[in-house]
Amino acid sequence: MKTALITGGSKGIGYGVAEKLINDGIKVAITARTEADVIAATEALNKIKEGFAIGIVSDVKDLASQEAAVKQVLDTWGQLDYFIANAGVGHFAPIHELTAEQWQQTIDINLTGLFFSAKASLDALKATKGYFITISSLAGTNFFAQGAAYNASKFGAVGFSQAMMLDVRNDDIKVTTIMPGSVSTYFAGHTPSDADAWKIQPEDIGQIVSDLIKMPARTLPSKIEVRPSKTAKK
Repeated sequence: MKTALITGGSKGIGYGVAEKLINDGIKVAITARTEADVIAATEALNKIKEGFAIGIVSDVKDLASQEAAVKQVLDTWGQLDYFIANAGVGHFAPIHELTAEQWQQTIDINLTGLFFSAKASLDALKATKGYFITISSLAGTNFFAQGAAYNASKFGAVGFSQAMMLDVRNDDIKVTTIMPGSVSTYFAGHTPSDADAWKIQPEDIGQIVSDLIKMPARTLPSKIEVRPSKTAKK
């Protein structure tokens, strides 16, 4: 039985990926920083297939917390096959209004969190010839006004992921970064509604993850840009 660990898995993209993987017969551990969110999401996921989901309260900004999450997966299921590094945050403001705290939180979660996720999981993934998938953003290649912190974190996330891919590919660990454009999620305080129907949906990213892990072992799509097929109606 294959297993996956998804950071930021209680809602949005992370939850959409968890749903898809469970439907594919993969056991999934989700993490989030808030216990109530973890409990609610895990209960909902176990309604898809009972016993296929566990929830872990964990903070990607803390290496020990990430190591504990990986250990819990190994203690529960004996192996870790897929790590989906999805946890993220966005603060958007002109540089003269962006606070030091907003900058630091964005870098700590979106970039340093990836490093801690990798450090915590690489030994387990090497044992299973596993897959490390990062969820970055088109903001990792397209800069925009009021995006200094977010752009910096996501440009860094892409660079980190691609360099890591080169470091571990001969250890039989695959690394891919997925770079979505507009996605209908709760990100940055947004509440999804019918007006978001034109956007990429979380389950669409779940399908991409599912397709990636089914690729022949000799083939690695190392970076994937994905956009809504149409823009919003005016």
